[in-house]
Amino acid sequence: MKIVDVICSEGKTGFYFDDQRAIKKGAKHNGFTYVGEPVTDGFAKVRQAGEAISVMLVLEDGQVAYGDCAAVQYSGAGGRDPLFLAKDFIPVIEKEIAPKLVGRELNEFKSLAEEFDSMKVNGKRLHTAIRYGITQAILDAVAKSKKITMAEVIRNEYNPKGEIKRVPIFAQSGDDRYDNVDKMIIKGADVMPHALINNVEEKLGMHGEKLLEYVKWLRNRVIELRTSKDYSPIFHIDVYGTIGIAFKYDTKAMADYIASLAEAANPFHLRIEGPMDVEDRQKQMEALRDLRAEIDSRKIDAELVADEWCNTVDDVKFFTDNKAGHMVQIKTPDLGGVNNIADAIMYCKDHDMGAYCGGTCNETNRSAEVTTNIGMACGAKQVLAKPGMGVDEGYMIVNNEMNRVVALVNRRK
Repeated sequence: MKIVDVICSEGKTGFYFDDQRAIKKGAKHNGFTYVGEPVTDGFAKVRQAGEAISVMLVLEDGQVAYGDCAAVQYSGAGGRDPLFLAKDFIPVIEKEIAPKLVGRELNEFKSLAEEFDSMKVNGKRLHTAIRYGITQAILDAVAKSKKITMAEVIRNEYNPKGEIKRVPIFAQSGDDRYDNVDKMIIKGADVMPHALINNVEEKLGMHGEKLLEYVKWLRNRVIELRTSKDYSPIFHIDVYGTIGIAFKYDTKAMADYIASLAEAANPFHLRIEGPMDVEDRQKQMEALRDLRAEIDSRKIDAELVADEWCNTVDDVKFFTDNKAGHMVQIKTPDLGGVNNIADAIMYCKDHDMGAYCGGTCNETNRSAEVTTNIGMACGAKQVLAKPGMGVDEGYMIVNNEMNRVVALVNRRK
């Protein structure tokens, strides 16, 4: 089966581009937007509409495979590629990439994906968002040519002894961290609520008191609303480095505070994502490594999740090899080609690191479906319900894709 044409269309994502540095510097909410000047290059406003590009591959039998180029909410921060605007990059795809895709045989995903993921134009690698969308489309095309699911393609090539089954789904609340928790409990989310704790004064508290009270409320709310004691979700809270700021990056002080959060969460297990952000890859690894060692030595019932400065496959391996955290968020758009997601998950599993097949609220339904297939095929510890921050839409997309894939795979057994 060959590719006979490549078509692009401009799209919107399920959320927005936010200038993380401007928010950390104190940009304030004004309704759903922010007041203040952007700080990061490329931003016209602190919050602006997220954009995507759908890349459609027309196959010689008339089938159409597609993937969506998309970038994370906090583009341009934490060592990531710059802001991704569709009008700037559709011409690149049409001029530089499409001619190299037309006529290609769809015998295998891995080699073709790696070729386009490593492709250079004028001596530079393609934007991660382009590599992300192009390789999604290639994966879908190979699956269509073989008449199997994308999960089966990935399982066969990366995890041949693995079983394709459901994995825990992590729902994210956005700033509506109370009402959205109720939605998560009603729908039985496995992991929750993310909570978007990205400001010390407003959300964490100058001494961590606001988040501590929230965790107490969260625990009590689950116990109040759950219909069975068997429902015991993991509490996964993303603090965007605010614990480090509040506790002056002191390892023991941060561990003391996380211990208080874990106690408040009991009997539910706690994960803290991004406890600090020290604005440097090496220093970030060392800070997470040292905090994990402190947490482990004191047997605190909490896990640390690496995010910022852990963007590429090499970063994932670097943080994993140094035990910088208990889990790595494989932030799917940041890795470029989706082949790298499979590589990263398998490396984490082989080296006793939790593999969280994540991403961003600022993706699309298509990228969510594709990465869910990869997370299932490789046996990730959890996958993100995405896109958006409304819970219902992202959870529906990921949950339903999981169930479709399992049903189709089981039919072939």
